[in-house]
Amino acid sequence: MTQKAWTLLDWHDRDSHPPTEIPTDDGIFQVYWDRLHGGRNEGVELLRVNNGPMEVTFLPSRGMGIWKITCDEIPIGWNSPTRGPVHPQFVPIFDPSGIGWLEGFDELLVRCGLQSNGAPQFNAQGQLQYPLHGRIANLPVEFVELTVDTLTNQITIESITCETRFLIYDLRLKSTVRIQAGSRKLRIQDTVLNASARPSSMQLLYHINIGQPLLEQGSQVFVPTQRIVPRNPHAAKDISSWDRYLAPTAGYAEQVYFTQPLADQDGWTTTMLANADQSRAVAVRSETSTLPYFIVWKNTAAERDGYVTGLEPATGFPNARSFEESQQRVVPLAPMEQKDFRLELEILNDADSVRACRQTIERLQATAPQLENQPDPTWCSP
Repeated sequence: MTQKAWTLLDWHDRDSHPPTEIPTDDGIFQVYWDRLHGGRNEGVELLRVNNGPMEVTFLPSRGMGIWKITCDEIPIGWNSPTRGPVHPQFVPIFDPSGIGWLEGFDELLVRCGLQSNGAPQFNAQGQLQYPLHGRIANLPVEFVELTVDTLTNQITIESITCETRFLIYDLRLKSTVRIQAGSRKLRIQDTVLNASARPSSMQLLYHINIGQPLLEQGSQVFVPTQRIVPRNPHAAKDISSWDRYLAPTAGYAEQVYFTQPLADQDGWTTTMLANADQSRAVAVRSETSTLPYFIVWKNTAAERDGYVTGLEPATGFPNARSFEESQQRVVPLAPMEQKDFRLELEILNDADSVRACRQTIERLQATAPQLENQPDPTWCSP
């Protein structure tokens, strides 16, 4: 028998844990389950998986986001002033301002969705309808299972998170993450199911956030696309340098750029953030049939205020939900219908691998993208 499975968490049993070390034919996986104590971290559960060169920390308490990755002793993630990970009980998602989500924002990879994934939306009376970036990242998972295949040297982590409101909607996210022993790559497949007998709809955006040491003055982002669209006039002012980054800059106001990335013959696109001398990078690959859009978020503020950039594959753009509906970028789901979303995250730890990834992107790009001088009214809400 080559596969061994452990149920780490079920909704009626939260005390099952795997062995610390799991040997395979090509190495040893180390798996740890922790619970944090103190302050707004109180009660947060962590699942840490070490495959040799890389340790990945998942957050079962926060929709199975990825808090940090340490690869070849280099931290991949960012330092948020929220000092997380913050337990969802301390995140006021439905704060009247609509932006309470920001009080828990801390992860390397956080999902935005499933009812909405963008800006907050209010009704005519000023009441909040959809909070910033949705709820899924502040909901605890209800099931986690870890499987190790000792023949293929692969570990698989499956989880289920439910975003449900009686009489309104019933959406369920099944996430499957695969990691090979000795690899510096994660493969993610998320499946969103409409478990209701009524039609529904959804949005999904992967907010992948990277700060120092990879992000620095002179870092560059690579996105194969025909055009780069600024989110607003403020971003349009710096359209000529949309792909390059400043050092930490006090008072910097975030800038956002929208794209529709080009794909290869298999329907996958490759994007990358590289450091200044292009000796290290993070590559993001995503399947464009279900994640057809990509957002670059630049926030090179002072380090203590959150020096970070976001690479964001998505089903649409992070506008208010009603605007995305008007542009037909909300995903419909029939009763019991499900959609699959696939992406990969790879840490590139030397100049040769960075160069090879850049060449892949350049083959997709062919010609330089068109830089738009103003927002596109069909992509950017007023």
